[in-house]
Amino acid sequence: MNQSLSPFRLASAEDFIGREVAVTDWEFIDQVQVNVFGEVTRWPFWMHSDPVRCAEESPYGGTLVHGFFMVSLLTHFMRLAGIMRPPDAEYSLNYGLDKVRVIRPVVVGDGVWLRDRITLLEVTEREEGRKRLKVANLLEVKGEDEPVLYAEYLGYWFPKTD
Repeated sequence: MNQSLSPFRLASAEDFIGREVAVTDWEFIDQVQVNVFGEVTRWPFWMHSDPVRCAEESPYGGTLVHGFFMVSLLTHFMRLAGIMRPPDAEYSLNYGLDKVRVIRPVVVGDGVWLRDRITLLEVTEREEGRKRLKVANLLEVKGEDEPVLYAEYLGYWFPKTD
């Protein structure tokens, strides 16, 4: 279940700066998903797609989730958390990323569970009530103590018009 602190609205986004606005549910990632990501991004490198070879040659003992796969899940996690659709926003556009770090490799194994801790870092006012929001995303793996990915996501928000 999404654990949002309180209803997130575009009009009052500044009130949330510096606060963790959501912790998402756990999402399951398996080898099939990793393989599909490798195919569509044209990066089916053996350390991501060959469990047999990884068991024999990889220092990690198994295939790894692509770092860019985890980054690509950020908007999914933000949608799950409800901050991708505040009730007073019409829509948002991806404005890019600031700091992104894959802190450590994630071994797929029999599957891995990921979740996102989302903190609002910055709100920048734009014309016509629009806002640029910067949120920190800290991805965690179930059963592990340290985070695996940190990324600052920028969204350009358009308010509903009356």
